[in-house]
Amino acid sequence: MSLLELTDVTRSVVLPDDRVLHILRGVTVAVDAGEHVAIVGRSGTGKSTLLNILGLLDAPTTGEYLLEGVPIQRLSSRTRTVRRGRDFGFVFQQFNLLPGRTALENVTAPLLYARGKQFWARTRLAAEMLDRVGLGDRLETMPEKLSGGEQQRVAIARALVRGPRVILADEPTGALDVETGGEVMDLLDDIASQTGAALVTITHDLAVAARAERQYRLTEGVLVPITLDTGSHWVGDVPTQVADRGGAVERRLLPGTPTSTDDDVQGVHA
Repeated sequence: MSLLELTDVTRSVVLPDDRVLHILRGVTVAVDAGEHVAIVGRSGTGKSTLLNILGLLDAPTTGEYLLEGVPIQRLSSRTRTVRRGRDFGFVFQQFNLLPGRTALENVTAPLLYARGKQFWARTRLAAEMLDRVGLGDRLETMPEKLSGGEQQRVAIARALVRGPRVILADEPTGALDVETGGEVMDLLDDIASQTGAALVTITHDLAVAARAERQYRLTEGVLVPITLDTGSHWVGDVPTQVADRGGAVERRLLPGTPTSTDDDVQGVHA
């Protein structure tokens, strides 16, 4: 049984002029515990909508979403809220740290909603998680005094402090330089591997996606599997992929060739 399983999931919204906007069109995907899955695509293709559905922030219009074999439609609003806070950790492109609060206070914040031992040990748990991401000496530092990479590490610590079973990363390297982005992805991969959490990365960067065990492309609301070169270890060391009607294969850019654009992700070549 997969940890997360979507079958023929759609998401549509009605616009003010009564037209229906179809964002997702029959998405089917399963993610196991401890697995890293990446989804690539251009802006506006529905990536964030899919992430919101996976993270119990939105519900599918049609189709089925099983969380550990249980249809989410059977879960009450309160149960979905509890499970979202307990079982899911969100990492975003924008760090969304609380201004005027130290790194330690930012990471402690999710534990204010915990119960029992987690609540009473919240300060110690937050300090231990910051130490784990390499910021054990920056506990009392305000976000504006931290570099972009350090702020993202605080955001990761905050997302992971409750020990989530699923990590949902939405463009986690988008606001970082190439080297720092690579370090952040190393950190996410290492922690997910150590804890056995599922990691779902939403990205437009093919090199970030290449780190995952499985990759998908989302275009016009349709999710299709692709294959990327898993030998790429650095954000910005961008492989390209060529798709045809039978599936997708990849080729690495040779030194000196232009880097790919978002259109490479979308393009279908004969």
